[in-house]
Amino acid sequence: MPAGRRSTVATLLSLAVAGAALAGCSKKDETASADAVQVNATDTACEVSRSAWPAGNVELAVHNKGSKSTEVYLYAAGDKIVTERENIGPGTDVTIHAEIKAGEYEIACKPGMTGDGIRQKITVTGAGDGATAKADARLEAAVAAYRAYAQEQADATIPVVEQFAAAVKAGDTEKAKSLFAPSRVGWERTEPIAESFGEIDPKTDVREDGLEAGQAWTGWHRLEKSLFADNRIGDEEKALADQLVADLKDWQKRVPTAEITPTSMANGAKELLDEVATGKVTGEEDRYSHTDLSDFAGNVEGAEKAYELLKPVVAEKDPALATTLDTEFAAIKALLGTYKQGDVYTSYDKVGEPERKVFATAVNALGEPLSKLAAAVVAK
Repeated sequence: MPAGRRSTVATLLSLAVAGAALAGCSKKDETASADAVQVNATDTACEVSRSAWPAGNVELAVHNKGSKSTEVYLYAAGDKIVTERENIGPGTDVTIHAEIKAGEYEIACKPGMTGDGIRQKITVTGAGDGATAKADARLEAAVAAYRAYAQEQADATIPVVEQFAAAVKAGDTEKAKSLFAPSRVGWERTEPIAESFGEIDPKTDVREDGLEAGQAWTGWHRLEKSLFADNRIGDEEKALADQLVADLKDWQKRVPTAEITPTSMANGAKELLDEVATGKVTGEEDRYSHTDLSDFAGNVEGAEKAYELLKPVVAEKDPALATTLDTEFAAIKALLGTYKQGDVYTSYDKVGEPERKVFATAVNALGEPLSKLAAAVVAK
């Protein structure tokens, strides 16, 4: 590693560690309230303390009592994701806040973070007796602005994906490679909304090791392997390029119907950092193209956008948390900036293990206070 880069990395590592200490000063934490719905996740069970509750703000206190890392999802009909929390380690307790309308739902625990999960049916009734976050006009404005942002990102994605697909269909491997990362930016910024639609994400963004039994491998990463690992474009890849465009246009059309609440924005910001921690920092996400830092930056930008829209309320209810988040977002963006030349990020296979640890530290320093954002939004 060059001396200049080593010095920069050391400085940013110090900033990240200092930021992590500052995060601990926030008055909010993930301690659940007495009214929280208890979710006990083990390697073989998903126990929920209540199978029914009123509509409105709900707090899920998740306890991973198993030996494997787990994920917890709250699904509406059609496996539409209402909220989720990934990468919950053994012995870990987390609190999830969500605003839920009346209807039928399922809570799924996914030990080992694979498959459909162990599911429990839930009924949400009535209009709810708690104050909903949307009662604050500032939060209503935040939701409207975030929906507009998500639509802008989807609209901007389609032309680039069409260029990417055209290069694939023309057999222009080098041009297709150059467009792979840019075609994903809008998706990465708003990924929780895309994932909420259920079937779109598995068709467009699944990695080979994430395929379910019998699932055909389609989407970006299937084409990534052909372009960067196999250096091959055949009739199958050309058909997959057309399918990718069609699937992403489906996503684009669905954004206006997405269920967006202040808590889903806050949870989505945390989910984006979880995506970074579990896929980008490790180099697993774009394992053939090594364009992980582009995706990493998209996730951070999307998380920051959600936070900035919620910040007027958060800064009032928990100013220490807002200060910490401002500091950590600035630190992680500065770190990413040292790996960007023009519009292109350093290939991740050129980023050594010590530098990857710096990234991991920065992600953890931001992820910890970001997990408290939803609680700050609904605090009275």
